[in-house]
Amino acid sequence: MERVMFDRITVDPGKCGGKPCIRGMRITVRRVLEMLGTYATRKELFEEYPFLEEEDLRQALAYAAASLDDEVREFHRVA
Repeated sequence: MERVMFDRITVDPGKCGGKPCIRGMRITVRRVLEMLGTYATRKELFEEYPFLEEEDLRQALAYAAASLDDEVREFHRVA
């Protein structure tokens, strides 16, 4: 499996309680995962959240998978 770099996942102690977010916005990886499970299609999701991009969704899924293995890899950390 190729090495994943999480350049769209950010952690800032001052935002969302320090939870992993998408590109420094106040939308958590967890919320993105919930939306992926809620919306029938990605088209609907993108209509409701036009600031999200396909790569945001891909990295949120990859980050969640890596976290389940207790193997969180590189990502941009905001301090």
